[in-house]
Amino acid sequence: MASEKEFQQKVRQLGALVGELDQMPGGGSKVAARELVQLLMEVHGTGLERIMEIVFESGAAGEAIVGRLGQDPIVRDLLLLYALHPEDLETRVLKALDTIGPRLRKLDSKVELVSLHDGVVQLQVLTSGHIHGSAAKNLRSIVEEGIYEQAPDLASLTILGLEDQGASGFVPLENLLKHPTAAHALAITGIEVEGAN
Repeated sequence: MASEKEFQQKVRQLGALVGELDQMPGGGSKVAARELVQLLMEVHGTGLERIMEIVFESGAAGEAIVGRLGQDPIVRDLLLLYALHPEDLETRVLKALDTIGPRLRKLDSKVELVSLHDGVVQLQVLTSGHIHGSAAKNLRSIVEEGIYEQAPDLASLTILGLEDQGASGFVPLENLLKHPTAAHALAITGIEVEGAN
């Protein structure tokens, strides 16, 4: 059985291959390959949706199984890929905040949800004092990893309260680049397929 890491690697490889397909010159082969990928996605999605319906219709035991499937890291990502996860985005974000809360408390910090609308999440990190440099980077990493683990399908994440308060004027390179752990989207003829880093 594949590990979560192996599964994530395969999702990234799939994304890279679809990206290569998009770079190919137009023609019959490219169109056929794109149609093949889209058809496979539709067939798998329909099958998975029916499986989830059958399990859910099995009463309380089925509901419990659906809940367990939504918590399994590999199955969770597959269900998100096909928009079949049993929990909505807000529920998953709140669970992530509960999970990272104890880690932040050890660092005399906490995080609160400011807003969540149309997949755009805004959080506020509250600390016991001024946070600079590596401490802010560590807090940001804990929050981002926790959120993206449960909700790789969110549209964007903004974390307030960790702005570097130094007066040097130096802007780290990573602040100029797009966030590296954001979920990668694959455009497959109008279908967005997302997987976490």
